[in-house]
Amino acid sequence: MVAHNPASPTVFSATDEAHMRRALQLAAHARDAESEVPVGAVLVLNGEIVGLGWNRNITLHDPTAHAEVMALRAAGEKVANHRVVGATLYVTLEPCAMCAMALIHARIGRVVYAATDTKTGAAGSVFDTLIDPRHNHRLEVQGGLLAEESATMLRDFFRARR
Repeated sequence: MVAHNPASPTVFSATDEAHMRRALQLAAHARDAESEVPVGAVLVLNGEIVGLGWNRNITLHDPTAHAEVMALRAAGEKVANHRVVGATLYVTLEPCAMCAMALIHARIGRVVYAATDTKTGAAGSVFDTLIDPRHNHRLEVQGGLLAEESATMLRDFFRARR
């Protein structure tokens, strides 16, 4: 398990950046098409995108319909399994506790997030749910990839709603 340490720079690949840019497109879709909080997620297994998701909890009247969960559901259907062992999830906002546990149960191998969530982040910002060593599954967590782009999108969304 490797947790992101904001004090030390993380090196991301061009592939990481491309997948996070796709997640940002999905976040914009959530905002523009469904007036949802702009969060997007891309789930990649063995170099192939197996799940896409964006926040839909308001649209679907479902508190569990966060971007990460939607991507996991799509991947589960695609790979015909409730586990996506070793996959990498790219998400535009640090996962909450609910999503963190779903990622652990799905046996995700790596989570890459953009912006930190200073209110409900569960990858070390507020809670350590995703990186807690007591879990029976360990995963790698890296944060900060295209963080400013994601944070700006979120900030602008909430400013416009006030």
